[in-house]
Amino acid sequence: MTLQEAVKARHTVRKYLDKALTQEQVQALQAKIDQINQKADLHIQLIQNEPKAFKGIFAYGKFYGVKNYLVMIGKDSKDLDEKIGYYGQELVLLAQTLGLNTCWVGLSYTKIKNTYVLNEGEKVAAYISIGFGETQGYGHKIKTPWQVSNVSNNTPDWFRQAVDFALLAPTAINQQKFYFEYIADNKVRAKRIFSIVGYTQMDLGIAKLHFEIGADRNIDWVE
Repeated sequence: MTLQEAVKARHTVRKYLDKALTQEQVQALQAKIDQINQKADLHIQLIQNEPKAFKGIFAYGKFYGVKNYLVMIGKDSKDLDEKIGYYGQELVLLAQTLGLNTCWVGLSYTKIKNTYVLNEGEKVAAYISIGFGETQGYGHKIKTPWQVSNVSNNTPDWFRQAVDFALLAPTAINQQKFYFEYIADNKVRAKRIFSIVGYTQMDLGIAKLHFEIGADRNIDWVE
């Protein structure tokens, strides 16, 4: 499965089978985690066979059977959420290629003592459940390209495809509060739109990764 295929195949899954991750899956995920942590200065950790985090008083949202998850940790900074979104989605798509299912989780979990390491100056930004889903999940209603970008007859075909892929990105309560503006050549401006729900910076990081995969080229992000 290619990354473009993984983007199209991946859907949010909250219910999981009582089935352990294979050694090969764990090795592939851990290798990617190590690579990302070094490259992006993050501290993402894979937790296995721990069933309590999604059973506490905060574990609402119809989760069932979650025993494996990623704890998304990094140094507290203004760009942390966007980095967590971008690199976390790399792990989500890798999991999809490995035959696993996932769900981004902002609040619906309980932090279980001694399950992960949190160094000074770091914070937990999110969790990502991971495992063998009871189903492969389902698609959801998405906005049109014209609602989230300046796509037109004057923008290149790759930009339209990139926007289509960004629209497949998971966002908090499916809010899709982002906007992509084609400037020229490979130059694109991406911005988040205010939302009472929050998480728009993390959502933007996820959407930017999808955009790059759809564009199939190096994007020169303009501030």
